[in-house]
Amino acid sequence: MKSTLFLLTTLLLALPVAAAPKPNIIVILSDDMGYADIGAHGCKDVPTPNIDRLAKGGVRFTDAYANGSFCTPTRAALMSCRYQHRYGIEDLGGPLPAQANTLPQRLKAAGYVTGMVGKWHLGSNEGFTPVDRGFDEFFGFVGGGHQYIIQPRGKGEYNAPILRNREPVNEQRYLTDAFGEEAAAFVDRQRESKKPFFLYLAFNAVHAPLQATEKYRARFPGITDSKRQTYAAMLSAMDGAIGLVFTKLEQTDKLNQTLIVFTNDNGGPTTRNAVNGSLNTPLRGSKCETFEGGIRVPMLMQWPGVIAPGTTYAKPAISFDISATALAAAGADASAIDGVDLLPFVKGNKSGAPHDILFWRSRTMSNNYGARQGDWKYVHSTEGDAVPGPKQKPAQDMLFNVATDISEQHDLAAEQPVKLAELKKLYTAWSNEVDADCRKLGLEPKFPKPAPAKKRTSK
Repeated sequence: MKSTLFLLTTLLLALPVAAAPKPNIIVILSDDMGYADIGAHGCKDVPTPNIDRLAKGGVRFTDAYANGSFCTPTRAALMSCRYQHRYGIEDLGGPLPAQANTLPQRLKAAGYVTGMVGKWHLGSNEGFTPVDRGFDEFFGFVGGGHQYIIQPRGKGEYNAPILRNREPVNEQRYLTDAFGEEAAAFVDRQRESKKPFFLYLAFNAVHAPLQATEKYRARFPGITDSKRQTYAAMLSAMDGAIGLVFTKLEQTDKLNQTLIVFTNDNGGPTTRNAVNGSLNTPLRGSKCETFEGGIRVPMLMQWPGVIAPGTTYAKPAISFDISATALAAAGADASAIDGVDLLPFVKGNKSGAPHDILFWRSRTMSNNYGARQGDWKYVHSTEGDAVPGPKQKPAQDMLFNVATDISEQHDLAAEQPVKLAELKKLYTAWSNEVDADCRKLGLEPKFPKPAPAKKRTSK
């Protein structure tokens, strides 16, 4: 009898252990949303129950950052899994160079069905569109923004055709509604699939132009400021679109097998570049600046059975960590990336911080830059208006302890010159490193345009 049990035990131990099933992955990116504009961050005038559901069901990162202080840079970092500067991307535009091995390409190679809905802004020419960069399906637009209420005879980038893969479609829906419905439809198409899926849902909400249907505007009769009311309506529409995705995950019995992340591409534009009525309270600064208001963003992550509900995580994290976390969860190629898998830190399996130091740089947009190491934040940033003049505070070297001064009101540069010099040295070394990497790829880093020469006046 003992020998039989021993033999059975030996055989069971010799059997291969089945690998855990790969999760579905959904990354949701909002555009130009204010730090203070979700319920999980204390917002009172705009209910965001579906976004807040992610915080309640998973982890809220209290010190999360975007890789850029506006649009393209963050999207490039998220898709490339690296500092965007290594590919010569400093500010708006693109495209994301072919040398970048993208997140969807890596996940597709790991067996995923990949789909994107929404705003791309990383290349519009052949070879650089979403379906060229790893997505099996695409519904959205490739530029930097779009009308929400379609204007059939409109001109310019914001009236460019909505595309399904490469083909223009005659889209008539309010655009945020369309994106929510298309994202839910993508999930539904995976109902019987044996493969896991990756969905990148990149809203253009709540970026300008400020446009909302009466259905959503009527939800906020108590907001008397017209800009804030329209913004609230647009945000409510986006939250509802996210709710459609949740509903479809439940209907297809896939919610418990899905890692979902919500974040924003930069801080709210409170003073410049498409001001939209957003709020960054209690943070200082705006989109396009490297104060906290320009780069600190909501980041919420849910994975039922893996991440404990109602968790908070207080160490600094950044956009490309979402990419690294997705790659790790999928068992995909994670070589040559800058991001760090956040799950071991969130679950308490790893101590310390994911990063020793984080960096920001936008040389061709006011030459704003900075770094955060631990609680110390080095900031070199203009503030206020985008154009030099009386409404813009010029950039200077500043130092803050953001653990005790989240609003960055107490510049400690004069009191802590050694710490300031240390962070400046680390920033300079990083800046030189990413520029060198960029050149190794045959690309050219971008630098500020020289100031126009002053005209001489004749005497």
